[in-house]
Amino acid sequence: MKNREATKPALSTHNWEWIALIASIVVLLSPVLYLLKAGTMETGPIPDPAVFTGSESCKKCHEGAYGKWRGSHHDLAMDVATETSVLGDFNNVSFTDPHNSVVSRFYRKDGKFYVETEGPDGRPGEFEIAYTFGVYPLQQYLVPFPDGRLQCLNIAWDVKKKSWYRLPPYDVKGPDDWLHWTRGAQTWNAMCAECHSTHLTKGYNPDREDYHTTWSEIDVGCEACHGPGSKHIEWADRPPLARSQTNNYALTVRAGNIDTADQIKLCAPCHSRRFQLGDNPHKEGKLLDVMVPQLLSEGIYYPDGQILEEVYVYGSFVQSKMYQRGVRCSDCHDVHSLKLHKEKNNLCTQCHRAELYDTKDHHFHKKMHNGKPSEGYLCVKCHMPGRTYMGIDYRPDHSLRVPRPDLSEKLDVPNACSARGCHDDKPVSWNVEHYTKWYGETRKPHYGSVIAAGRARVPEAEPGLIRLAEDPLLPAIVRATALELLRSYPSPQSHATLARALEDDDALLRYTAIRSLEYFDADTRLKRISPKLYDPVKAVRMEAAVMLSGLPPDKLRRDDREAFHKGLDEFRQAMLYNADFAPQRFNLGNLAANLGKDQEAIKYYQKSIAIDDQFYPAKVNLAMLYNRQGNNSEAEGLLREVVKQNPELYEIAYSLGLLLAEMKKYKDAEVLLAKAAAGMPKYGRVHYNHGQLLLILGQPQKAQDALETALALEPQNQDFFVALADFYLRRRQPDRARSLAENTIRRFPDHRAAKEVLKYMGN
Repeated sequence: MKNREATKPALSTHNWEWIALIASIVVLLSPVLYLLKAGTMETGPIPDPAVFTGSESCKKCHEGAYGKWRGSHHDLAMDVATETSVLGDFNNVSFTDPHNSVVSRFYRKDGKFYVETEGPDGRPGEFEIAYTFGVYPLQQYLVPFPDGRLQCLNIAWDVKKKSWYRLPPYDVKGPDDWLHWTRGAQTWNAMCAECHSTHLTKGYNPDREDYHTTWSEIDVGCEACHGPGSKHIEWADRPPLARSQTNNYALTVRAGNIDTADQIKLCAPCHSRRFQLGDNPHKEGKLLDVMVPQLLSEGIYYPDGQILEEVYVYGSFVQSKMYQRGVRCSDCHDVHSLKLHKEKNNLCTQCHRAELYDTKDHHFHKKMHNGKPSEGYLCVKCHMPGRTYMGIDYRPDHSLRVPRPDLSEKLDVPNACSARGCHDDKPVSWNVEHYTKWYGETRKPHYGSVIAAGRARVPEAEPGLIRLAEDPLLPAIVRATALELLRSYPSPQSHATLARALEDDDALLRYTAIRSLEYFDADTRLKRISPKLYDPVKAVRMEAAVMLSGLPPDKLRRDDREAFHKGLDEFRQAMLYNADFAPQRFNLGNLAANLGKDQEAIKYYQKSIAIDDQFYPAKVNLAMLYNRQGNNSEAEGLLREVVKQNPELYEIAYSLGLLLAEMKKYKDAEVLLAKAAAGMPKYGRVHYNHGQLLLILGQPQKAQDALETALALEPQNQDFFVALADFYLRRRQPDRARSLAENTIRRFPDHRAAKEVLKYMGN
């Protein structure tokens, strides 16, 4: 937004900081990336790469592993719709959606499977079922569309109940909604394909907006984990004495005799909430060369790290003490059949001593309760409480945590004691009381308390976030989450923490530290981030390039410019790969805006909104760009849309209020700033700006209250102090101004503005 001449009273010059914050938060859900710097090439012929041969080619030598895999959830992840693969009832049955009353009919015709249901135009249409998707506890069905899309029907088959049911989300506003089954949220090519098939090539063309998606195997086959197998088969087909010395039996990916981190890395590209950087190459390498995992972000995880939305295990498991101690997926699950090695507590007592832990003295629960079998004694009931997704799919939390009902009281997070089917009929206080009686008063500090405070932007949270970020004994995903939250605390202390994180051995910390330096001054960013253009991990290097794109081009050292431009090119390719999503078009718009290409940025923002009208960050940034161009009416319209669609987004109400104040629509602006102040009571600047606006409107008592609140929240803030002291002096209250200055200096001896006020009054 343009700067204006300061007047008294004046609005804050930081009037777009909340818009920038919203932009950065969304980019967190869509991480920015960058190409691996080319290494030195060896001389000599380059051998042909291994190619995919299919799971059937493995059966001859690996019959035992093949037999376990056959019929597993991996094998049945996707299939052609046939009499054998289709589990649902297609015998001309109807299902009425309880959420919108749409009637769908399932039937057969000419040996194929069909559904008659609401189409993309809102009218009933006939759609052929081409593929099955999944096998238990539900099965979904895929419908081909002319542009290469496969769409997931929003009605699925409940395998246990043997009935049709409606899948969430339920609040779909109609066929134009991105969440409608014919729109982007249910597009198999973008949302599901990469984890249900092997060697998938997405094949999205962002110009034509169509797909040419291919796979080497329709399901999750052997090569999904072991990599393309042709070289291994060539080696194995030779007589034993003719087999050359080779690494890993000529397999592309080593899956045996590897450490815990490497095994988890094999599973993570599918079993995680993440941002994919491109097609999965099924080769060895760094995890952040392939994807960027989701941190413990608000709306995805509870503040203590428990699962909230679907996160697919990885982000939970790497928080666990099990992972820290070297436990891996294969310790509990057979890697080919995916079944558990043992049932019930016998699985856990493979490692944990049964005489200590599988006893009533530890779990305090009976196997029979009121004459009926009880499962309260099971380890998983206390240490792996879960949530139900997709309507009927129960998934345990793999963070394997100790129950903490006390945190439920403090942070409003779930706890195993109050889980459905356990003591959900009792208040949390009842659970806390019994837990304390059994295990004592002592409670270890938990990072959830600090993360909750950081999410709320409580000023006192900064030291705790710094402590979490710098604690090498904590999980990397927790430390990175603390770094992410430190972006709201730009200070010398947080700056020092971020600088140290840039040199951490863990790539996720380096990546997140770069993102969190966004609000620091240009020289700091340039000094700290430029060396990361040469980081050995793709995501880190690309993030560095994008973060530097907002600086003047001549700021970069000439020697760094080639790496910088390579990074931006690769960033564009990564975003175009995912340009069927609104956030990636939005990210391309942000890059164009950083580079001064406003018209290009406008087109990307507009396309982002066209893909998903509910994706408000694109509207916010487009409004910011329009404002910078002087087109405030368009900016106002966009922000009003966001506030109407998302009334709980108080930071957007704040930004709209500031824009209206700039447009001299003071009364409307005051309503919005009052709403923002009520919704963000601990954010000092919104109270400060509200106070300044109340002065303009001639409401001095309310203005005084707002300014005093702002300074109470941030007592060291020079702007807030000056505004309140000036208010007292202009209202002929010099004693209050003097008292304010003296008290401030007692608390903060180096407070410059307080000294200036006393000097002025002394003269």
